[in-house]
Amino acid sequence: MDEDSLKVLLARGLSVERIAKRFGRDPSTVSYWMRKYGLEAPGREKHAAKGGIAREVLEELVAQGNSIAEIAEAVELSKGTVRHWLKKYGLRTRASATAGQVSSARAAGLLTVRRECATHGLTDFVIEGRGYYRCKQCRVERVVAHRRTAKAQLVDEAGGRCAICGYDRYLGALEFHHLDPSQKRLGLSHRGVGHAMSTLRAEAAKCVLLCSNCHAEVEGGVSTLALKSGTRPVEDVADG
Repeated sequence: MDEDSLKVLLARGLSVERIAKRFGRDPSTVSYWMRKYGLEAPGREKHAAKGGIAREVLEELVAQGNSIAEIAEAVELSKGTVRHWLKKYGLRTRASATAGQVSSARAAGLLTVRRECATHGLTDFVIEGRGYYRCKQCRVERVVAHRRTAKAQLVDEAGGRCAICGYDRYLGALEFHHLDPSQKRLGLSHRGVGHAMSTLRAEAAKCVLLCSNCHAEVEGGVSTLALKSGTRPVEDVADG
């Protein structure tokens, strides 16, 4: 409702009920907009005691994405009262609708469901082992961030530079070379560092850190692993 119009009518001494009747609205609608504009009028307390919420007010608050607690605060009523009127009008808050959608998807055995992500908007959510649906894009970003952090930590613990030439400018160009291929349990490449840090440290202890060029030369038999002076010996690589 228009704020200036309400001010004029209230200044004339009209009650909430009379203003509502004039505009063909429910009194609770008028009360809602008065509270929103910080206005007061005779009869406000009398109307509020009835505990009703006009459908149009509730619909607007639901459309704005408010929770039950936020709606209760806006209309100055209890959460129980808000739930009552939501049920009466057949309305659901966003959180309630989402919960219902997730329950239905799980009951139907769906691997993915379209939902609204706070970061990525409407996107696919994938069910995880614990039974929760998680945003697919958020999940990928978390995995990438973990791999990057784990690789940086492992490289730092392995001396931070190529054991042959001392190269240390770019993390992505540093690789772990297994001294005994028969002892290799997993690779410490980009994909490999998705494991727990304790597992990664144990694997890194079997390796020496090389830049991609030196690694290729060692694998091709062109270079040997005569460690550069000052580089930590392989047996000193931290294993947690």
